[in-house]
Amino acid sequence: MLRHALQRAAPAAAAAARRTYLAQPKQRWHLIDASQGVSVGRLAAAIAPVLRGKHKPGFEPHRHEHGDNVVVVNADRLVFTGKKWKQKLYRHHTGFMGGLKERTAADLQRRKPGEVLRRAVLGMLPKNKLRTIFIRRLWIYPGPEHPHTNVAP
Repeated sequence: MLRHALQRAAPAAAAAARRTYLAQPKQRWHLIDASQGVSVGRLAAAIAPVLRGKHKPGFEPHRHEHGDNVVVVNADRLVFTGKKWKQKLYRHHTGFMGGLKERTAADLQRRKPGEVLRRAVLGMLPKNKLRTIFIRRLWIYPGPEHPHTNVAP
């Protein structure tokens, strides 16, 4: 009788021994100055992997906790190469018939500084439910001041 009780308890004990502990990764803050003359695409290509956490050794694609926060300052001084400020178009649809709206990159940057960079980063993140979680960690400010001085370097 005792032998059967031990045999029944053994699989539960073995399962407990196989469990792994996944520690919560520590999120860091990165400060990026957009006025250094780097083009928008290269800047977005550097920001997107940091938001996902691909720079960390314990990266797992399905976990959103690995990503870090990124603060971008001086977003009003972004750089495009060539004639992209006048030729690059950003489109959205209002939902009504004939409601396709177009804005140039210069117009979008004038109306909302940093929106060009945010859209470039969005295009480099995975197109799934984690995308909104990752983009919430991106903080873009048009000037050199930001309110994250206590956490961001």
